[in-house]
Amino acid sequence: MDKLAKWALLLAALIAISTAVAHLSCIILGPDCFKAQMAPEPLVQSAIDGTWLAPISTIVVSLIFVVCGLFALSAAKIIRKLPLLNTALITIASICIVRGIATVPLSFLFPQMVSVFSLLAGAIWFITGLLFAFGFYYVYRIDSL
Repeated sequence: MDKLAKWALLLAALIAISTAVAHLSCIILGPDCFKAQMAPEPLVQSAIDGTWLAPISTIVVSLIFVVCGLFALSAAKIIRKLPLLNTALITIASICIVRGIATVPLSFLFPQMVSVFSLLAGAIWFITGLLFAFGFYYVYRIDSL
């Protein structure tokens, strides 16, 4: 496997899995962590009230990030090949790129939400999308030979 593609996919996996861990930390650290990570107000309120909405939502979102990381690891041949690998990679890449690009217009629409964190997160997800796309290109090229 091309070393650059493998490193790109490993970095994408690291970002996705680290994001899952960061989200899960909110369950332990509480409402202030949800606020710091710019969670929607209903989740922050759930964390304050001690209801199940915040932890269950956080676990579901974290699982999605872990699955994204697993697909990157699969494409990098670190773990066995997962089903629908090409479809998953292009879907994940597309969502990440759109999420990253959406930061710009959303910053104009909701200037009160703009922070260094929000801009950095947008940039990171745009780059992560490019990493997944590069991985998709490489895996698709190999699979089509």
